[in-house]
Amino acid sequence: MSDYRIHREPFYQPQGNEVTLFEAAYQARLPVMVKGPTGCGKSRFIEYMAWKLGKPLITVACNEDMTASDLVGRYLLDAGGTRWLDGPLTTAARIGAICYLDEIVEARQDTTVVIHPLTDHRRVLPLDKKGELIEAHPDFQLVISYNPGYQSLMKDLKQSTKQRFTAFDFDYPEAALETQIVARETGIDAAVATRLIKIGHVARNLKGHGLDEGVSTRLIVYAATLIRSGVEPRDACRMAMVRPITDDADIRETLDHAIDSTFV
Repeated sequence: MSDYRIHREPFYQPQGNEVTLFEAAYQARLPVMVKGPTGCGKSRFIEYMAWKLGKPLITVACNEDMTASDLVGRYLLDAGGTRWLDGPLTTAARIGAICYLDEIVEARQDTTVVIHPLTDHRRVLPLDKKGELIEAHPDFQLVISYNPGYQSLMKDLKQSTKQRFTAFDFDYPEAALETQIVARETGIDAAVATRLIKIGHVARNLKGHGLDEGVSTRLIVYAATLIRSGVEPRDACRMAMVRPITDDADIRETLDHAIDSTFV
C-alpha cells in the first residue's frame, strides 16, 4: 500500500473551508465530486487531502476509450493460462484507498455506471467476469472531478450519477491569493507574480469571446517557472500563457499586447 501513499506534503493553499468540508465527507465516507475549470487546483487538492488524511490515493485519468474492464480488472493470458488482474477501482476498494477519477465525463457513460454500487449504502463492487462481489474496505472513498465548462449533451454526467455525490465548486483564486500561490510554488518574486496574474485575468476575461477557457493557474505557474530559470518574461508568458490556449491571430495579438504593456 505504500506505493499509493503520498509521502511529502503537496503544497495547497485553501480558498475557503473546502479542507474542513472534505474531512467531514471522508469521515462519513461520502463520495465527493470536484467541479471546476482546467488547472484550478482540483487534483492538487485531492492529493493534499489524501496526504492530510494519511490515506493511499489511486488516480485514474479518464478518457473516451476507457472501458469498465480498465476500471475493475480483466483476465490476462500468461504462461500458466489465465490470471485475474485487478483494475485501479478494484484495488482501491480492496485496500481502502481514495480512488480519484479525474475528468470523469471523458469516460463513456456505460463505463461510469460501474461506480454506482460503490456510491450508496451498499458500498460494493460486482466483478461480473470473476463472479465476485467486493465489499469496499471501511477506509475506501470515491472522488471524481470534471470541468463544467466543457459540458455538452454528449459529454455530461447522468443525473443518476451526479446525485450519488456531494460536490465542491472550484474556481481560480482571487488575485491576491493566486499571487501567493504562484510565488510559493515557484519561488518567484511576488511583484513578478502579480504581473503574471494580471495577464492571466486579461485572458480569463476573453472566455466566451474567442476563448473556450482562460489561462489556468497551472499555466501561470509554468510561466513563472520559466522566468525563474532565466527566460525573458515576455517570452515566458507567450510560451506558457498564450501559445497553448489559442491559435487565433487576433486573440494572440490582444494577449501579446497585454504582455508587452505589463513587462515593459
